[in-house]
Amino acid sequence: MVETGQPSVPSPVLERGYRNPTRPGLGLELLPFADLRRRLPGDEYRRIHRPDFHHLTLVRRGHGTAMVDFVDRPCRPGTLLHIRPGQVQRLPTAADGTPAGLDATLVLFTPDFPPRLPATARVTDDPFGPAAWQLRPADQDRLGRAFAELAEEYGAYTADGADGADSEITRELLRQLLSGVLLRMARLPGGTDGSASRTPPAAQEPYRHFQHELERSFTTLRQAHDYAARLGYSLKTLNRACRRATGHTAKQLIDARVTLEAKRLLAHTDLPVAAVSHRLGFTEPTNFGKFFTRETGRTPGAFRTGQR
Repeated sequence: MVETGQPSVPSPVLERGYRNPTRPGLGLELLPFADLRRRLPGDEYRRIHRPDFHHLTLVRRGHGTAMVDFVDRPCRPGTLLHIRPGQVQRLPTAADGTPAGLDATLVLFTPDFPPRLPATARVTDDPFGPAAWQLRPADQDRLGRAFAELAEEYGAYTADGADGADSEITRELLRQLLSGVLLRMARLPGGTDGSASRTPPAAQEPYRHFQHELERSFTTLRQAHDYAARLGYSLKTLNRACRRATGHTAKQLIDARVTLEAKRLLAHTDLPVAAVSHRLGFTEPTNFGKFFTRETGRTPGAFRTGQR
């Protein structure tokens, strides 16, 4: 995990691209939380990070507080965190702002490393999916064993490929073991924010299609009926699917996604408000200001000031 370049104007966010320093070319890295603390100097650790890879943290012992997309996430024994590519995070800290003393395992992986399965895609591809779970003892035990088996095989993988065919077998086994972790996550009852899949898998397809299209088009399509037409559903069908999955209408989810991206840009870049407005597809900055104030209760400028 390394910084991928310095912006021309200092920014509170560190954009981080994936790189495995000990096993180059492998789209997976496992490390203890203590190793991450040693890897990042104090000031860098406390900065806000935006990775382009998935970041799982399973806490066994210790306490702290992480931040994921502007929401504080308490960390304690049994906490599982999932940061998706593009989300912003502040790594877990203690009450005094120093790095938290967690006994935890981190699993970092690129979006294309795990096998593409419908059930695992519900975990990796859902921009509205849970960021944190407080696991029940049975789930903590099962996931702990899955993490341990993944770590064992990761330790057996040779970076230089000196063992030839065995290295390729181990790489494939790592992909499958990671898939097992994600499948266990897919059947967890829900996150600490109450988010959960309330819909049987067979009825989730309209919502899943909407999720993918929303992530592609939220800066250009702002009306629910446009998404329904593009996906070949009636607006009623789309809204019903969204309500079943999240409790919200398609329009509410569209506005929430635009608001989240606005928050990210305002808090973690130095773009002028007019530039943020343009990037999000608003024809006039005043329209963006009205939208943002309606959704958050604060003007863009007030929100930015409060984050810095």
